[in-house]
Amino acid sequence: MSSTRWAIDIDRDDITQDQLVADPDTPLAAGQVRVHIDSYAMTANNITYAVFGKPAGLFGNDQGYWDFFSEPGAPGRLPVWGFATVTESAAEGLAVGDRFYGYYPMASDAVLTVGKAGPGGFTDITPRRTTLPPIYNQYQRIDALPDYRAADHDYWPVFRPLFLTGWLIADQFEDEGDYGVQQILIASASSKTAIGLGFALKQRADRPETIGLTSAANVEALAAQGIYDRVISYDQIMTLNASTPAALVDMAGNGAVTRVVHSHFGSQLLASIIVGKSHWDAQADVEGLPGPERQGFFAPGRSQKRIADWGGAVFGQKIAEAWLAFMDIAPRLASVDKRCGGDAALAAYREMLSGQADPRTGIVVVP
Repeated sequence: MSSTRWAIDIDRDDITQDQLVADPDTPLAAGQVRVHIDSYAMTANNITYAVFGKPAGLFGNDQGYWDFFSEPGAPGRLPVWGFATVTESAAEGLAVGDRFYGYYPMASDAVLTVGKAGPGGFTDITPRRTTLPPIYNQYQRIDALPDYRAADHDYWPVFRPLFLTGWLIADQFEDEGDYGVQQILIASASSKTAIGLGFALKQRADRPETIGLTSAANVEALAAQGIYDRVISYDQIMTLNASTPAALVDMAGNGAVTRVVHSHFGSQLLASIIVGKSHWDAQADVEGLPGPERQGFFAPGRSQKRIADWGGAVFGQKIAEAWLAFMDIAPRLASVDKRCGGDAALAAYREMLSGQADPRTGIVVVP
């Protein structure tokens, strides 16, 4: 790709259809900034964004994840988490060189519309984004982040949004009295969201047993991390005590695993929570499942509840404390694989989409 600026367009109806395209240099309107995306992570979470790119009811309206960075009828631009630097500003209070952590398109650059700017950052008020969850529209100044440490820089895009989701799931379990269960089964236990959940649960003195479910090839390495009380392979699910009340947290939307767990535990499965859909092409196979109705977990909704319960300052403090504790062990949980340029970005997306990415590696793209 010869153009200085690039983006990756994805077919809204078929997420396997993608292409690297030149991104034109459009003039800024008043109140806008152009940022260069310094780095972002490519994880299974991004595949969930693609799966739910079209409206699926998650936001309570007729919008989906494609609506953050592309207009209706245009190809989708996949949202990613990362860092960016302002390269051009027509917005009061933001200067060239300011750096922010937040939600960006899978591209080298982005144009954002600034609203509610302050010492801590700003909110994007591009019209199509104002009816989307506010947590995705907030851009935080790096030098104002209380829990940012330079040594953790590459782990922020790799782990931060996924850790937050895992932490929020653990918070929901505690808030709900653990649904009355004695064991929590976590499918796709090698995923970064699952690791965040396992870590957060382990901080509690009084809690159910955590059992990580993963492929046979991952059992030994995952068990050695010490995140879960036990780690077993999917083909060992039937060896679990079916009379012990259990909950399932499914990180990948794998229907076959869900059916085995529901069938094995039946009425003793007291909660079944689906978080992601990285196994986007797996057969759902959920009709007529015994046990509880599956419930979706939506991190932005849970965040908004806790901000309302505790206030934004307390919510932020709790997250910061948990995050810094997690960062003390993150380097031993995953290595960082840095890749540069548009071609590498497209290859990383395809690798994650195909399921070939190593969960022990965090892919960081440097546009």
